Amino acid sequence: MSVLQTMRVVARKELLDGIRDRRSVLSALLFPLFGPVLIAVMFSIILAEEADDGPIALPVVGPGNAVALIEHLESQGIEVVPAPEDPRAAVASGDENVVLEIHEDFEAEFRAGRPAPVSMYIDSSRREGRVPVRRVRKAVETYSAKVGTLRLLARGIDPQLARPIAVGDIDTATPQQKAANLLAMVPMFVMLAVFVGGMFMATDATAGERERKSLEPLLLTPTSRAALVLGKWAATTVFSTTGLCITLVGSSVAMGQIPLEEVGLDVDLGPGDMTWVLALLLPLAPMAAALQMLVASFAKSFREAQTYLSLLTMLPTLPGVFLTLEPLPPEGGASCVPVLGQQVLLLGVLRGDAIPLLPAVGSTAVVALLTIGCLWATSRLLGSEKTIFGE
Repeated sequence: MSVLQTMRVVARKELLDGIRDRRSVLSALLFPLFGPVLIAVMFSIILAEEADDGPIALPVVGPGNAVALIEHLESQGIEVVPAPEDPRAAVASGDENVVLEIHEDFEAEFRAGRPAPVSMYIDSSRREGRVPVRRVRKAVETYSAKVGTLRLLARGIDPQLARPIAVGDIDTATPQQKAANLLAMVPMFVMLAVFVGGMFMATDATAGERERKSLEPLLLTPTSRAALVLGKWAATTVFSTTGLCITLVGSSVAMGQIPLEEVGLDVDLGPGDMTWVLALLLPLAPMAAALQMLVASFAKSFREAQTYLSLLTMLPTLPGVFLTLEPLPPEGGASCVPVLGQQVLLLGVLRGDAIPLLPAVGSTAVVALLTIGCLWATSRLLGSEKTIFGE
């Protein structure tokens, strides 16, 4: 029997065993859906809060000290309500997002042409309070600017003299590029799905075989170690690829459900973009399968292999966290680092940027070499008595 035929037989056997194993099926089918669902829920909540332009209730201490300011706030869709007895404690406990305090000497200072004191009790550590705080602050500042302009006009002074420089922003970012900043975690979930999808399959095909005492008889058959490794690797790759495809489809559906257009954002991935995504990510599935088989081969038991591979799944999260803090250009050497390079290039696709061909080819080549190296090392390990007997 040729190596290819043996590989096919082994792969079919491992796939059937994997399909019967509930853990393998769940890791390949259910976890990949976790990322897209989390993305859809989280960003829908965030965008709903950011786009909140409805009326808000604002507790005000001393509303009678500044009647004109209160009228201005109400004209901006801010409903003035009685303030709690202890504004500081109410905001600190989360009962109120913001409390405005108008000091007793507001009217006197205002009439004297001096800055009238107003205080805002806020808790900057609470994300849910940022939108109402921003709206209240903007309304107060708008009123202050309006009064300042009227004062200058009353004295015969052109208000523009107080603004010697007018700064205007020209934002060159497209709506898709802005959306990519929010969706920067999508590549990380895709990478996680690749590693988690084949984790139990790789564990069972190596440490599981040893623990069941079936690895030694398997190696005693007239079959080359390379064919056995390739067959197990092919089956594991199927599970990893399944997790990858489910996550990609789920992420596409999730991004379509996120109302990005309400805040001026957009994600438009055409057939060409999806081709780039598949070309960049598909090589990761065989690499992850080969790497997981190699790591699991060092384990003495199934449980130990699970521990090793669970730690290995942290590998795709580290570049994702780093890229959210420090974006890297695809033209640099980072694109040739496995996992990191794919995430850098995938972020470029999400931004709608043109992907440079050389970094993309280099990234794929490095992944292919790493896959071959892991398969070769695993085949060598299966020739060691220490590996076979788990000593």
